[in-house]
Amino acid sequence: IAGLTLAAALTGCSGGTDSPQGQATTTASAEPSPSGSGSVWVANEGGDSLSVIDTGDNAVVATVAGIKHPHNVQVSRDGATVYAVSASNLVVAIDAATYTVHAVAPTGAAPAHVIEAPSGKVYVTNANDGTVSVYQGPELTPVGEIDLGDMPHGLRAAAGGSVIVVANTMAGRLDLIDPATDRLTGSGPGGTSPAQVAVTADGRYAFSGVTDPPAVVKVDLASRTVVGSVAVPTAPVQLYLTPDEKTVLSADQGTSEKPGHTASVIDTATMTVRGSVDTGSGPHGVVIDPSGTRAWVTNTFADTVSVIDLTNLSAPATIAVGKEPNGISF
Repeated sequence: IAGLTLAAALTGCSGGTDSPQGQATTTASAEPSPSGSGSVWVANEGGDSLSVIDTGDNAVVATVAGIKHPHNVQVSRDGATVYAVSASNLVVAIDAATYTVHAVAPTGAAPAHVIEAPSGKVYVTNANDGTVSVYQGPELTPVGEIDLGDMPHGLRAAAGGSVIVVANTMAGRLDLIDPATDRLTGSGPGGTSPAQVAVTADGRYAFSGVTDPPAVVKVDLASRTVVGSVAVPTAPVQLYLTPDEKTVLSADQGTSEKPGHTASVIDTATMTVRGSVDTGSGPHGVVIDPSGTRAWVTNTFADTVSVIDLTNLSAPATIAVGKEPNGISF
């Protein structure tokens, strides 16, 4: 009953329907293309909505409205559920096929990012109270809370399941969580104001963005030391590793006063920039497909998503989405 009340409150106060099932308002411009190889979900923080992109024809096929200021979105490992955080201090689970909300749970203050770990548990960073909320997905049953302090923001799990790494932005560190116990096991250096991380599958290395001076650093999580660093044009936000882990793509957002317009392509072994791709204004979120050949970058100040060809380092398409797109997931 509590979950249904939260779902109705979410959609009711945010422009969605008032159905007891908690359905968000959905508008579809087209059916997904039969030739499409997947979908990309975009959190439009300023538009109170999620955009669904068919990657086969680079078109928005649906807009799910009724989620207040969603900053981040995450597709589950099996592709059946999409998780999004809301500024209403909620995390929402959406059926990826029907675009309906099937679970809602309260978070801490100012939820920032959400992930589904290899264990199937769902983790949400609460930026304003220094905690991480833990749930059993996909029903979002609360199972615990981890106190990190300061301002946890972005987080990612090692694909092998050994560690969850949290970018603690205000503290300038990377916090390490043991998924088996859901306890903080230590911290490593993250540089100035890290917003998000990329983590190798074995949990050995993490990459984070540094704001001042703008750079991407490579951190050895065993020794908890910075073992590499490379400058990028403007302050980076999100990063994402290719499946072979030879490349990390950095979305170099900059600031609203001096926005960036590039995604940097970085060799993870040498920590050198081997190229860059022009994006829209303020590149923020980034995701790479399982083939490692395509990426998508949200352009926060342009209300668009850039499609990136990682083979020839070009941006063959730009897709208009909602206002202030931030998080993105394949």
